[in-house]
Amino acid sequence: MKTLSSILTSPALMVLLAVGCTSSYKHVIIVHGILSGPNDLQTLSRFITEEHPSTKVTVIDLFNNMESIKPLWKQVHGVGKVIQRIMKKSPRGVHLLCFSQGLQTLIQYLFSNIAIFMMSQVMKSYYPSSATDSVYFLCYNKFMQKRISLCNFWNDPHQQVKYLKHNNFLPLLNGRKPHSKMAEWRKNFLRIKKLVLIGGPDDDHSTLCFPLLLSSAVFRHLTPSTIFNRL
Repeated sequence: MKTLSSILTSPALMVLLAVGCTSSYKHVIIVHGILSGPNDLQTLSRFITEEHPSTKVTVIDLFNNMESIKPLWKQVHGVGKVIQRIMKKSPRGVHLLCFSQGLQTLIQYLFSNIAIFMMSQVMKSYYPSSATDSVYFLCYNKFMQKRISLCNFWNDPHQQVKYLKHNNFLPLLNGRKPHSKMAEWRKNFLRIKKLVLIGGPDDDHSTLCFPLLLSSAVFRHLTPSTIFNRL
């Protein structure tokens, strides 16, 4: 995973902070990613308050470190309750900074409340390895879908039939499986006013563990030699 120092010096993050924090210092909520916790984001929290001393910043202290591999539906409900309490005290709205799996955790709750959008998932051309080739075998069943967050957003482009049949999280969010909330989620998507997605191939967790990236869109032919990127 990128170090906090590299994240804080990212020009893209500077743009995000400039866009996000100049609007009357709304409450900033930071959500950590997989295998991390609030301590990993204290530097970012301090940076925001130093630049904008009147800004209230909350780093979500829930599902930290190894707890972050719990199933995403469980995390959605837990984190969603915390977000809801903060938002009730913030009538002018909030800014959300979500890192890695933090975006996945929030997406379901936010789709049915204040609206946020996660773009199409990505398969990297130089993966899968022999290990990632077989992850679908582990993940695409009811038992693992109820136990490990990684399995909830594992989208193997070579196993789409099994993915759509067994994955109980990501296909619902991406509209790949029809369900009763689809119209409501799409309506919320249209309410988006401002969204910044920062991503790339150098996030160790994404490239080593996941066949997907959160902030860009790629279309892959089944032949490994052909890749089309749309960023």
